[in-house]
Amino acid sequence: QRYPAIAQSWRRNWQHVVPFFAFPESVRRIIYTTNAIEALNSKLRRAVRTRGHFPNDDAAMKLLYLVLNHAAEEWKRAPREWFEARTQFAVVFGERFVSQ
Repeated sequence: QRYPAIAQSWRRNWQHVVPFFAFPESVRRIIYTTNAIEALNSKLRRAVRTRGHFPNDDAAMKLLYLVLNHAAEEWKRAPREWFEARTQFAVVFGERFVSQ
């Protein structure tokens, strides 16, 4: 009742929703999370907002490039949820899952 559009979408796509919930919670969290994407978007927006105006598009692109390079340095480690999910993937998918 609170979110009718979401409920309708789930009903229309129920054959795709049910298999998702068959996975353990740790796997679902890794599959569905948008935290990394939102964090990156936030960094890009913050950099653009604090600079205000740019003399041309090239200047804006250079700033975004620098922000992305700095953000990429933080991506050396896997998300902490990945370790638990990796174990579940190995159990569920067996031979198909190759741990690295």
